[in-house]
This record gives sequence, structure tokens and C-alpha cells, in this order.
Amino acid sequence: MATSISHIALIVRDPARTAELFAGVLGAHVIPDRPDDNGHPQSFAKLGGVWFVLRQGTGPSCRNGDHIALEVSRDELSACACKLATFDVEHFMAREDTALYFMDYDNHVFELDAGGSIDEVFINRV
Repeated sequence: MATSISHIALIVRDPARTAELFAGVLGAHVIPDRPDDNGHPQSFAKLGGVWFVLRQGTGPSCRNGDHIALEVSRDELSACACKLATFDVEHFMAREDTALYFMDYDNHVFELDAGGSIDEVFINRV
């Protein structure tokens, strides 16, 4: 049985640029420009204890409801909103300003959630 997420791999046009976005907005620990065994460009970014492998390629052609949510405090949410204003990415507040959604350069959607854990918000209500 799985005990935790090992890593999340995302296909992006420019791995170093996406890693820079994660570092600049979310404070991610970044290892840029580490080609894989076949020489394909990739970078690594650690967010919330999980490594994101950013591999060069063509990302999703459009957005859908898929997204990756990260839990943050309200103060961190406000700070990230200010930082996102300096990057060329779409972002907006939601759920009475307890969630911040942003899109990377390749149609991946991220949610920063300051409204409580999913256990508190959804699971324990039923």
C-alpha cells in the first residue's frame, strides 16, 4: 500500500523557467538543469515535502479541472498573491479569498488553499 507521494512529474516547455516560478512564488528548493539519462532537459523543485520533476516537452493543450493544491496559511496566501503579480502567469483569488489559483506557463493549474485541510473542509462534514 502506498504511504506517500514520491514525486509529481510535469511536462513543461522550459523546466528551468517553471522551477524559477516555483522558487520565486512558493519558496521551492530548486535543482535546475539536470538532464535525465537520455540528455532530456529537466529541473527539480521541492514543494511541501514533495519533489516535482519538471521535464521538457509539450504540456497539456488546455486546462481542465485537474489541479494540484497546496495548503498554506492566510499570511502565506497573501504573500504568494503579491509575488505572483511579478510573474507573467494568470492567477486569481477564490472561495472568499481563502484560495489562490494560478496557472504555470504550460496550462498546469495550482491552488494555494488557506481554508483548512481537506479533512476539515470536506471529509469530516459527512
